[in-house]
Amino acid sequence: MQAGIYIHIPFCARKCSYCDFVSWPVAAGDERIEAFTDGVCREIEIVARVHAASAPLDAPTLFFGGGTPSLLSPEQLGRILATVRTHFRLAADAEITLESNPGTLDSDKARAFRDLGVNRISVGVQSFHDSELRALGRIHTAEEGAAAIETLRAAGFDNVSLDLMFAIPGQSLESWRETLRRAIALRPAHISAYSLIIEPETPFERWEREGRLHRPDEDAEAEMYEETIATLCAAGYEHYEVSNFALPCRRSRHNQIYWRNEPYFGFGPSATSYLEGIRSTNARSLSDYLDGIARGERPVEQSEAPSGALAMGETMMLGLRMREGVESARFAARFGIAPEEVYAGPIRRLSDAGLLRAEEGRIALTDRGLLLANNVMAEFLP
Repeated sequence: MQAGIYIHIPFCARKCSYCDFVSWPVAAGDERIEAFTDGVCREIEIVARVHAASAPLDAPTLFFGGGTPSLLSPEQLGRILATVRTHFRLAADAEITLESNPGTLDSDKARAFRDLGVNRISVGVQSFHDSELRALGRIHTAEEGAAAIETLRAAGFDNVSLDLMFAIPGQSLESWRETLRRAIALRPAHISAYSLIIEPETPFERWEREGRLHRPDEDAEAEMYEETIATLCAAGYEHYEVSNFALPCRRSRHNQIYWRNEPYFGFGPSATSYLEGIRSTNARSLSDYLDGIARGERPVEQSEAPSGALAMGETMMLGLRMREGVESARFAARFGIAPEEVYAGPIRRLSDAGLLRAEEGRIALTDRGLLLANNVMAEFLP
C-alpha cells in the first residue's frame, strides 16, 4: 500500500484569533508534549501493525501539521521520525514537511530539523505588516517572519513555503500588495495565499457577531485574490491550485495527495485517514486520544465509507482545486465511468457559463471559475 502520512502536532505557543484547528497553547517543556510524543509513536505502531499485515507500507510524503510542529524539540521530532521509518518505507526522495511559526524557530533548531531529514518547511508568516499580525493574534513580527526565511536558508533548506493571508481586518489592497512584494523578494520555493475564513466558535466569529470585527468586503477580497494571481504569476510562480503557487518543480507533493483524493494516514488528535475507501477521524480530546492508545486501540472517534456518488463528487470537488483539473482517464479507471457521463448536465451548464472547461481529457476551472470556485465545486456533490 502506498499512502501519504500526516501527523498532527496539537500544540501552539498561543492560539490565533481565527484558528479552529485542534491545538492547545503550551509553554516549551510542557509535560503534555512529551505524553503526546509517546502516544503518537504508539499510535503509529498500532496502525502500521494492522495495515502492514497485508502489504508493505510505502510513503512518498510525510507532513507534520498543527498547531505548531516547530514547538517540538529535535529529540521529540526525532523519535517520531524514527518510529515512522521503522514501520513505513519512506521513499528515498520522500518530501518531509514541517509547519512552523517564525516565533518558534532559531538557527540551532532549524539545523537540527534538517539533520533529522526534514527537507521542506512551511512558515506561517501571514503578513508583513505588524498591525495585521496583531489583528490575527500572531506571536511574531513582520521582521521576524522575514528573518525566519533567512535562518532556514542558512540551515540548508532550499524548499521553503510561505503561508500568507488576505482579507484580514484592517488590511487594504495596497498593504496586501506590499506583503506580496516582500514575499517575492525573499524568493521562497512555494507560497500559499489564503483568504481569511471566519470559523465557528473562534474569537473572530464572536467579534464579527458583535460588530467588532471589520474586514474587507467581498469585492475587495476578490480584488486582492486577482492581485495575488497576477503578481505571483508575473514573478515566475506557477498557480497550480486555487490558493497555492510554486516555482518550477516545487509543488507540495503531499497536498496533491489530498486534492487527487488518494490514500493517506493521519496520526494525532483530530487527524483524518483515508484508506481503502474508508475515512476515519481520531478523537479530538488529548485525553481521549491518549486513553485509547493506552488500551492498545486506534483512537478513532468516527468512521465512514463514502458512497460511490459521494466518493465521485469529492474526487471532482478536490480535483477542481488544481488548475490542471480532473483527469478523465484517471477518474474512469477509479470509478468505472467517465466524469463526462456522470456529470454531463453540470459540466455543460458550467461550461456555458464560462466557469469550467472540458477539453483534452480534463475538466478544470476557467480563470473566471476560480473566483466562484466554491460554488462551482458544490455542483458536483450529491
